[in-house]
Amino acid sequence: MKMKKLIVILLVMMFAVPALAMEVDEIVDRANTMAYYQGKDGRATVNMVITDSQGRERTRQLVILRYDEGEKEDNGNQMFYVYFTRPADVNKTAFLVHKFPDKDDDRWLYLPALDLVKRIAAGDDRTSFVGSTFFYEDVSGRSPNDDKHELVETTDNYYVLKNIPKNPGNVEFSYYKVWIHKSTFLPVKIEYYDEKGEPYRTYTATKVEKIDGFTTVTQATMTDKRLGTTTSMSYSDVKYNVGVPPDIFTERYLRKPPRKYLR
Repeated sequence: MKMKKLIVILLVMMFAVPALAMEVDEIVDRANTMAYYQGKDGRATVNMVITDSQGRERTRQLVILRYDEGEKEDNGNQMFYVYFTRPADVNKTAFLVHKFPDKDDDRWLYLPALDLVKRIAAGDDRTSFVGSTFFYEDVSGRSPNDDKHELVETTDNYYVLKNIPKNPGNVEFSYYKVWIHKSTFLPVKIEYYDEKGEPYRTYTATKVEKIDGFTTVTQATMTDKRLGTTTSMSYSDVKYNVGVPPDIFTERYLRKPPRKYLR
């Protein structure tokens, strides 16, 4: 009898781990879809407010265009085009991303004052995006393949995942946690932890709305305790499946913006 119980326990242990791994993978996949892959393409106007450690504010206004190359919501290759309109010192600045789940993204930044297209190296992904608290990587999203994922808590409303980088030398954090809303699978909070296990950088979705049938973050903040800075982003004129053509996501359109789709 004892031997039978032992066998049952061993079988449960053998199958429990793969089942949990599948559950975690599904949560990660669905959260990634909700955060970056809703619809075939999209457009949004963004008002960015950057607050420094002394409480001084700077504003940025920009338009984001997105196009998914693969099938609908397959979490495959994507392209992003970001165009700044205000204030005058960043007007006509453009940022282009070709996103690949299985390799480093390609990123370019156009600086109109210098008439220069600058390639953003992979090592610069986690540096400030135009002086804000957001990083270049935050704009198009971090690939789930870059991290090992663990479900550390399940509450009434959230799945809480701990994510450990596979290549820790490429990032400034030891790990980060994500709070994923259980009913929508939308990530609503991300905390980054340093080598001492202390949280120092936090993303929070502060407003969520239903737009064109898609659950959408329309206000979000990123804070950095070490720098004492906060950046808030408010999204307006959000639209999905607007027919953005893929050929505008090229270096040519960094200097010659596709105004038809930016209006």
